[in-house]
Amino acid sequence: MLDPWYVTGLIEGEGIFGVSFNLRKKLSVGIETRPYFAISLNRRDLELVKSLQAFFSCGGIRFSRGDNTYKYEVRSVKDLMKKVIPHFEAYPLKGAKAGDFEKFKRICAMVNANLHLSRKHLPQIIELAYSMNWGGKRKYKKKDLLRELAR
Repeated sequence: MLDPWYVTGLIEGEGIFGVSFNLRKKLSVGIETRPYFAISLNRRDLELVKSLQAFFSCGGIRFSRGDNTYKYEVRSVKDLMKKVIPHFEAYPLKGAKAGDFEKFKRICAMVNANLHLSRKHLPQIIELAYSMNWGGKRKYKKKDLLRELAR
């Protein structure tokens, strides 16, 4: 079993708290919102990735040929709320990622309350999400999502 502080330190350096958005015409707001927690490690570290999955007792592992890594990812809002977030509340991040975590926690709570399905609250979720993970890749620009939402 992994030491909880080791897990926090590993995530501080290599993990991500993120939110992805996809356009979905079938949804009333037209935008799908998906918070996620992930870490990518070199293929040599597969056993460590498996240990992380066992530690959190949720999520999935997949291999990425593009960068030759294994990615551990949790996308279930229920698991994020009940397993991932409580860990980082008990064993808090100390570096720059702590601010992203606080925003992520707010977004997860809003999604858990179905506020991402509201044209009134979704702009706040988008603003919070785009203020996290500077330099990360995004499928859509913030202004395009907000324009889509205004339709």
